[in-house]
Amino acid sequence: MDEHVPKAVSDGLRRRGVDVLTAQEAGLLSARDEGHLKFVAEKGRVIFTQDADFLRLHAAGVFHRGIVYAPQQTSIRTIVYGLMLIFDLLAPEDMVNHIEFL
Repeated sequence: MDEHVPKAVSDGLRRRGVDVLTAQEAGLLSARDEGHLKFVAEKGRVIFTQDADFLRLHAAGVFHRGIVYAPQQTSIRTIVYGLMLIFDLLAPEDMVNHIEFL
């Protein structure tokens, strides 16, 4: 989870059995977006963000293991349901250098 994602999103996913790592837990608060992508790529994780800068990094060709993006005004319920759908339907290799929009 990017650092600005509401805690309720992580809590909702964890209650559903998803292994979630927040930017805070990873020690990435205030890290550059490139640092977030590098960290999650090394860990084999997909990042969820509401920061459009990650879309620009993808467009610039920066390698990543997957980005899931939702606009700021997206409800927590919609985010959790969307992330669960992605979790259930896509394999990690499907997400490499791929963006899913909620």
